[in-house]
Amino acid sequence: MSEVVQLRVEGVGRVFPGVSGRPPVTALQPTDLAIAKNDFITLLGPSGCGKSTLLRIIAGLDRPTSGRVLLDGKVVSGPGPDRGMVFQSYTLFPWLTVAENIAFGLTERGLPEAERAPVVAEFIAKVGLRGFENHLPKQLSGGMQQRVAIARALANSPDILLLDEPFGALDNQTRGLMQELLLGIWERERKTVIFVTHDIEEAVFMASRVLVMTARPGRIKADVPVDLPYPRHYTLKTSPEFSRLKALLTEEIRAEAVLAANEH
Repeated sequence: MSEVVQLRVEGVGRVFPGVSGRPPVTALQPTDLAIAKNDFITLLGPSGCGKSTLLRIIAGLDRPTSGRVLLDGKVVSGPGPDRGMVFQSYTLFPWLTVAENIAFGLTERGLPEAERAPVVAEFIAKVGLRGFENHLPKQLSGGMQQRVAIARALANSPDILLLDEPFGALDNQTRGLMQELLLGIWERERKTVIFVTHDIEEAVFMASRVLVMTARPGRIKADVPVDLPYPRHYTLKTSPEFSRLKALLTEEIRAEAVLAANEH
């Protein structure tokens, strides 16, 4: 992995104001993080630990209560084309075709059709959707819809791809295939990826680094390098080193889940 730091999170915290007389909720404790260019980071933690909050702040979709995010040395103050976001729900425009959904960001930027078309065709091929260009989202399976969402994010050529549990709604078989698809695209495109999940096996299989978050209020409690070679094949999941990492992270997450349960 490259050692050029692309993204810095400096003291970023998030407190949500209380509602109906309730006290404020600290979702994220002040957090520091440095991410190198081309890294594949997974953020792993129990539900409600602030993973998605941190990702949304990096995306510019939410503002931190404290601290700041720097991308290539510039402060992130809102969303931008340098960051592509993929959510768990497919967030496609139901009235647009596959090709039109993928072209959406390019259209918004004012690229003429002659420039959009080859980019859209390229990413339709990369996510394996040739022949579905004119289909509407309702005509696609969940896995296919998520392929469109990933292609739409990548078509804008962002520096960083941010994914918030993108495979969480998929069945296990489709999820495994999507993991391999995304890794293949990452290896070819050489993007920096930050991937939120609460699935330990998924976190190990995808990442070059796994960042483990505590139960709420969230903070990063462990930074675990995954020294497994790329490209990765699903058979890796039965290897001794994979099992060792999975066991280590299971203990880290279990400790947090127990803490969270005892507080309720």
